[in-house]
Amino acid sequence: MGNIKFVNENKEVIAADGANLRLKAMENGIDIYKFWGKMTNCGGYGQCATCIVEVVEGLENLSPRTDVENRKFKNKPDNYRLACQTLVNGPVSVVTKP
Repeated sequence: MGNIKFVNENKEVIAADGANLRLKAMENGIDIYKFWGKMTNCGGYGQCATCIVEVVEGLENLSPRTDVENRKFKNKPDNYRLACQTLVNGPVSVVTKP
């Protein structure tokens, strides 16, 4: 089990190993989308790249970047992830809407 700390919201939620970061955020009332993302998100399929989060601690406790993320984040730091493509396997701290 791992806790997910949402830094901007000052909220920590408990997640079972393998939990999807986007779903855990939504289940706990964490808004991960900027204005346009709220209207144009793809529903968690990795196509729109609107659920970007910055991992500030615990990057090693997340699933590896997917091929979709590697394509979308060619020019972004390794700690930028799509919440919909990220599985949590331990404690992690993330910044929403970086």
